[in-house]
Amino acid sequence: MQDLDFQTTVFEKEYITLGDRREAIVRGGRHLLDRLPAAFEGVNQIGVIGWGPQGSAQAQNLRDSLGGAVRVTVGLRDGSGSVERARAAGFSEAAGTLGEMYQVIADSDLVILLIADAAQAELHESIFAALRPGTTLGLSHGFLLGFLSDQGKAFPSEVDVIAVCPKGMGKSVRALYEQGREVNGAGINASFAVHQDVTGHATDRALGWSVALGAPFTFQTTLRSEYLSDLSGERAVLLGGVHGIVESLYRRFRDQDMTPDDAFRHSVESITGPISRIISKDGLDGVYHRLDSQGREVFAEAYSAAHPVGLELTQEIYDEVASGNEIRSVVMAGKRFDRFPMGKIDQADMWQVGQKVRADRVEADIPLDPFTAGVFCGVMMGQVDALIERGHPYSEIANESVIEAVDSLNPYMHARGVAYMVDNCSTTARLGSRKWAPRFDYLLTQQAYPAIDNEQQTVDLTPFNGFEKHVIHPVLRICAELRPSVDIFVE
Repeated sequence: MQDLDFQTTVFEKEYITLGDRREAIVRGGRHLLDRLPAAFEGVNQIGVIGWGPQGSAQAQNLRDSLGGAVRVTVGLRDGSGSVERARAAGFSEAAGTLGEMYQVIADSDLVILLIADAAQAELHESIFAALRPGTTLGLSHGFLLGFLSDQGKAFPSEVDVIAVCPKGMGKSVRALYEQGREVNGAGINASFAVHQDVTGHATDRALGWSVALGAPFTFQTTLRSEYLSDLSGERAVLLGGVHGIVESLYRRFRDQDMTPDDAFRHSVESITGPISRIISKDGLDGVYHRLDSQGREVFAEAYSAAHPVGLELTQEIYDEVASGNEIRSVVMAGKRFDRFPMGKIDQADMWQVGQKVRADRVEADIPLDPFTAGVFCGVMMGQVDALIERGHPYSEIANESVIEAVDSLNPYMHARGVAYMVDNCSTTARLGSRKWAPRFDYLLTQQAYPAIDNEQQTVDLTPFNGFEKHVIHPVLRICAELRPSVDIFVE
């Protein structure tokens, strides 16, 4: 991997050393909001297209940060059911801040496209036709690049193409921004990419967008690298992996005669509660060091059995994403929804138990289960190693594999449930979880756990032997120094 770098005339750039390379970043904060007009020089209107979790969060954050210096207008399709929600948030036709999608695209100097991935694929030609030459197209996910590449197409050559990709769900983007009113620097980390720079202003516009969203720090990537790591990550440990892990663990603990409530506490509650909180502040090795000597032995065995599962499946998922298969599957699924809408998983017995456990929760009583910790950290490190092998920047690996999980997604799962997250995230992520969670569940159940339970032979601890000296630990410690001082607030 080569060092990443960029040039900005508006914001201070600084360098951090991660592992064996140097990366350039920009620290955010409300003290930088007065620089946004300079970052958006030549931009009179920002059009945010869509009112899903990201669209609603980003439109409100941008409006609040810019304070009228640049008009932020929401664009929705005719007949959209989101019109009333946008009005309730303060956007209106009378003020020129709410309008029909294609008209907003045509009138905007920066178009931030935040409609569903499948809709982007379906409507891209009409969207491109509405863009004016010399304007900027902004994305928060590289899915559209993957789709275009698979089709042998490209973005219009006469527009800038940039991306700012918050490393958390839309509700986190808004919730932490609002926390930032009291604690400067609270927010969700974001990556940025400049795919095409026609105007010469693409980098500053991308950085301004990220600062306006409230990102504590913004790191550089490419649009291709972003969608490969993001799509792979959400299908692996961020969502599909944790979904499969907890179902396999809950079933295992029940087979060991735990009560349903205790099985849930030792599996789901342990991961979304103490394990995630420790990783957030002290890293993956921080979990291991919290355990007593017996717990460390259990952790090492569970980690060694689970790591190969995380590595193998992340590599398989990555290949499916890179080949275009995963993107095509999302597009095809979207065409089946009228006949086969996605169901919910929250009616299964395990998730019903979870509702009761959360209602009766006493945080201090949630166990730091060493077996659960070993399995979760092993799968997570498998994803880390897969992305290292594929040449991703350490900042991206840390955020897509660890930070997004423990600082954004898992806290929501802790408050609302893993089933809630699986049933309420983006369509692309929901499809990925449903497709890949069973693979994690089955490989852990069929390969990892039998290896641990086999009384005729000991577990091969080779995967754990490199754990304490792994490069991700110092990387996470540096990233932790850039972490906001507050935890995410879940309404």
